[in-house]
Amino acid sequence: MDFSPSPRVEELRERIAAFLDEHVYPVELEALHALDTEVGPGKPYPDILVAIRERAKAEGLWNLFLPDEEHGTGLTNWEYGMLCEAMGRSLVAPMAFNCSAPDTGNIEILVDHGTSEQKDTWLRPLLEGDIRSCFSMTEPETSGSDPTGLRGTAVLDGDEWVIDAHKWFTSGAVGADVAIAMVVTDPDAAPHRRASMILVPTDAEGFNLIRPVSVMGHSGGPGHCEIRYEGCRVPKENLLGERGAGFKIAQDRLGPGRIHHCMRAIGAAERGIELMCKRANTRISFGGPLADKQFIQDFVAKSRIETDGARLMVLNAAWQMDEYGKREARQAISMTKVVAANVVMDVLDRAIQVHGALGVSDDTPLAVMWRSLRMLRLADGPDEVHKMVIAMRELNRWKSEAGAEPAQKPAAVAAGAS
Repeated sequence: MDFSPSPRVEELRERIAAFLDEHVYPVELEALHALDTEVGPGKPYPDILVAIRERAKAEGLWNLFLPDEEHGTGLTNWEYGMLCEAMGRSLVAPMAFNCSAPDTGNIEILVDHGTSEQKDTWLRPLLEGDIRSCFSMTEPETSGSDPTGLRGTAVLDGDEWVIDAHKWFTSGAVGADVAIAMVVTDPDAAPHRRASMILVPTDAEGFNLIRPVSVMGHSGGPGHCEIRYEGCRVPKENLLGERGAGFKIAQDRLGPGRIHHCMRAIGAAERGIELMCKRANTRISFGGPLADKQFIQDFVAKSRIETDGARLMVLNAAWQMDEYGKREARQAISMTKVVAANVVMDVLDRAIQVHGALGVSDDTPLAVMWRSLRMLRLADGPDEVHKMVIAMRELNRWKSEAGAEPAQKPAAVAAGAS
């Protein structure tokens, strides 16, 4: 198992780092503010980001996440993971390279399950970066960690699906052109066959964006939105994949997505360590630099140990996906999902502490990164569900040897808020 980057990956990583230094970091806070104030219907990206995206596209730093060479770069999961880490250093960076969630996951399932017409209508504009999309699954009245319990429905009426559903945390809905809604189409089927995915234009009658849900005091940008589908009609041809295959498609979407989230979290942790060390070396307190204080040295040492360990776990999970498939790698994926989401929060918290009052301001990226990344412990399945599944699989290994009845896993490892 060798995680040395190939010359191609190393070159891409260096080019991404140089691009961030030259074009993203100098305008990072300005771009985040523009996302909050300029995005809306018909305007998926603010002007400052459009210019950055056009430059990235011209330089070939575009759609790097797709593993096939027809649509993307043909990188393996673990190779792209290294690029994801570089992009994770800034909340703006994934958008700059057309590699941001939820578009990445939506593009992947359109590639795998979309019809030719669906690809012409939605996939190509997404790949070109002309539009954005959103993913509409989580409901306020049901557990987001168990999508087999969804209540929102779609009923086939002649040549149209009629959708009635109450969703929230539909991430990216402000300024999006299309939603992929996961709704119950076969209520009497087995739990994992009840739901389907349907493409819903956001200008369809009955698609009602109620509000961006305020998250940690922030409700700007593309948002994490509450949506009401009220008699929303779309053509029956908007069914994405097979009827009743919504759960399976959601799981296909989540495997690579979790790896992407985890590696971006590693990148954020790395930037946290960098800012923490720079602050510790330059800030004088009680007669000397903070770097001389044992508490601060402990912060730095723990952060380096935990970040390097998390990176190796994530790369190993991605390698297992490449070598053996998503299903066989599910234990490793669940473990890395828990580890990376917690490590980045611990590292950012220490970095904020070293910066003192400056750390909780928005004069550095630390506070906004902490606010934005806290949701990783819930998104794509909360820690507690992943731990339960990890434990059940481990316990069952030994129960099988002892001839005991296997422990029961939960009905679903969740998609959570996406």
